[in-house]
Amino acid sequence: MAVNQSVQGTPAGARSKLKRTVGFFEVMALSVAIMGPTGSMALNGSLTAATDGTATALAFVGATVAIALVAYSFVEFGRQYAHAGSVYIFNGRSFGPRFGFLSAWVLLAAYAVLAFAVAILSADFLQSFLALLGVTVDWVIPALVFLALMWILVHRSVRFSTRTSLAIEGVSVAVILVLVAIVLGRGGAHGLSTVPFQIGSAGVSAVGLASVFGFLSFAGFEGAATLGEETQNPRRAIPRALAAAVLVTGIFYILVIYMQAEGFGTDSKGVAAFASSATPLADVAKNYVGTYMAAIIDLGAMASAFASGVGLFVASSRMLFAISRDGFGPRSLSAVHPKHASPYISVATLVVIGAVVVVVLRLLGLNAVAGFGDLGTIGVLALLVVYIASQFAAIRFFAKSGIWHAVQFLIPIAAIVMLGYTLYSNVYPVPPAPAQFFPYIVAAWIVIGIAIVFAVPGLSAKIGASFTEGRAGEIVRGDSELTP
Repeated sequence: MAVNQSVQGTPAGARSKLKRTVGFFEVMALSVAIMGPTGSMALNGSLTAATDGTATALAFVGATVAIALVAYSFVEFGRQYAHAGSVYIFNGRSFGPRFGFLSAWVLLAAYAVLAFAVAILSADFLQSFLALLGVTVDWVIPALVFLALMWILVHRSVRFSTRTSLAIEGVSVAVILVLVAIVLGRGGAHGLSTVPFQIGSAGVSAVGLASVFGFLSFAGFEGAATLGEETQNPRRAIPRALAAAVLVTGIFYILVIYMQAEGFGTDSKGVAAFASSATPLADVAKNYVGTYMAAIIDLGAMASAFASGVGLFVASSRMLFAISRDGFGPRSLSAVHPKHASPYISVATLVVIGAVVVVVLRLLGLNAVAGFGDLGTIGVLALLVVYIASQFAAIRFFAKSGIWHAVQFLIPIAAIVMLGYTLYSNVYPVPPAPAQFFPYIVAAWIVIGIAIVFAVPGLSAKIGASFTEGRAGEIVRGDSELTP
């Protein structure tokens, strides 16, 4: 691949090299921050209840199991490769450079759309907090402010942004666990039961449809793999961080969603209240503890959603950086900041796009909850497509390499079945508008990616050369040392 030149005449290889400054702690921090446990639990429960009624905890159990199965392939790939593009190299090594680019293209959209969504979610929680104080503010204003703050953090070093995000999340999670102990200790609204774990009157298909919001809560867990070129000993740190983040967060989700379901009550009145709540976690806190606890929850959820946005912009900017370095888009997108070692132009580009999306949604008349729900669903559907593709890539790669034993192939096969059913549930029965259009939006993005990979002269050849030559920071199992 030809070497690009910077405007100052500096070789592109020098200005597009990321530095290895983070370890296991920061890698896991990125995965946890992207998932945003507090922010996820502060709203996604009501979206789940609105879809499947009483079976809220069951939907999250299903999502947790499916994500654990998906994570297995990412963990195994992480032991073989370390690359800023994650699935870009994972899937590209299995099915070729065009498939690798297309996987990165879809994952880039998923990360970016979810980042925009959680910026809106942060604004929603701030709205809720200010409402407790009798102050009213249009959500679009804080959403734009949060985007600007996210840009400032992601522009800085990844070590700083990930540690800041995890510190924010840790405090918020601690507060929620106190609330869990209080609500469950009091027996919820009508005494504790197993109803949230049972299939309700809405049926199995509703549980599958509602699982999207479970996936939304896990969205981007694999984002830490994009730190492959910035992590010390990545083949050890990244797989362990991914596994730990999924396990701990999954247990937390199931516990908290169960607490919310029992807190509102599992009768028709309780389910209706749960489904219609814009801030269910805060509402439970207000009912069982008081307004001050609801205010703390809202602030914690706002901070968590903000931290998630920071993590998603970290991941999406690395993805954009990786594909631009191999020939997609303007050369400047692969530039690395001389001081902070961040892909700062890619970061700025994504934040500007996010600001435009937020303003457009507001002009269309959407409130914060609707804006988050719509963008979040689109982002998750795109993620599901990439997850399924990655499972097929894992089967092909590990079959050819002879690394896996026969029983290991059952894991990605099971993941494909569960993910496929979730996608199917979002197409049939046809959901109400606007959700019925979301799968087609994702499909249109995929078609655009296919057009790009065939239309851009030499793109496939450049990507293939990068894969073959092991350039761009890629680490392959068996290498004697890491790139310094």
